[in-house]
Amino acid sequence: MTRGVGGGRIGASWAAVALCVAMWPAAEAQSAAQPSVSDGSGNTPAATSSPFEVPAWLYPVNPPASAAATAPAQDPTPLHVPNSRAAFTRAQVTDRFAAPDWHPEDHPPMPEIVAHGRKPAVFACGYCHLPDGNGRPENAAVAGLPAAYITQQVRDIASHARRIAGTGAYRPADLMRSVAEDVTDAELAQAAAYFSALRLSRRVEVVESARVPIIHVQGWLYAPTEGAGEEPLGQRIIEVALDHERHELRDSASPYRAYVPLGSLARGERIVASGAGGLTQPCAGCHGADLRGAGPSPPIAGRSPVYIVRQLIAFRTGARVTTAGQPMQAVVAHLDVEDMIAIAAYVGSREP
Repeated sequence: MTRGVGGGRIGASWAAVALCVAMWPAAEAQSAAQPSVSDGSGNTPAATSSPFEVPAWLYPVNPPASAAATAPAQDPTPLHVPNSRAAFTRAQVTDRFAAPDWHPEDHPPMPEIVAHGRKPAVFACGYCHLPDGNGRPENAAVAGLPAAYITQQVRDIASHARRIAGTGAYRPADLMRSVAEDVTDAELAQAAAYFSALRLSRRVEVVESARVPIIHVQGWLYAPTEGAGEEPLGQRIIEVALDHERHELRDSASPYRAYVPLGSLARGERIVASGAGGLTQPCAGCHGADLRGAGPSPPIAGRSPVYIVRQLIAFRTGARVTTAGQPMQAVVAHLDVEDMIAIAAYVGSREP
């Protein structure tokens, strides 16, 4: 394995669970191009007549849960995570109207909309994107994005100009949609200002490998299946929590690992830096020489690699057709999934 170097009201769009460029878009939204879906592992190639396939591995879907698994946790045992004096019960950790704040010293006081949301429909922003804005792989990070950018992305989701490229139901998007219609302009402004003032931390270690642990889906994230062995990675990015329990407890310091194909970092650096001989445009032209943002273009260094691929594919399939994102159409026009994986691996390995 090779390790990477070193993440008024608005209609039906915004959810306190989905504030950023990583926000969960409408679950039923499909690409304008109606892309087909492929697995990408190399084990079961999918036949398709579509010129572009949206990889199914981009959107991990939980298996059906039993009633016992979905029942509210009543265990009063206080839970803990490393390097924190805080303690929460399982019921508190699963309360979407109270973001569990394990590390309050890492961020300024949260606005009410971030800490608690507004019952009955608007979940706490910090519940999913975490109090420090660093987010999780199923929704990604909002810390350090310009406030105006956050606001515009929310409005673009409201108009359906920004959607997911995949098809079918995706629970994180369902949750967003359930609260989207109730957020106010004032709440959005408060949350955007708060998150934009925070600093993104790179929490995903990028590792090149030909094989990965056999995985299953748990909590809308891949998790290694203990004792099951390994499988070929193929042309995929597989992100896992290094400690899945810390992920489930919503610890903002929880570390992750992204497995990427061998050679991805070097290939990604070449594409990002030079455009790979006309394949695309160098990323620095818009996102800055250090990929930390420039003008209206958002910072991309250090963000979740799988999130970056989701967005590149959304541009490629026409699922993101915003005015601000229009320049990206030419950038992705000739990229295939392998190119996007390489770009995401390299960009995700950089320090934000």
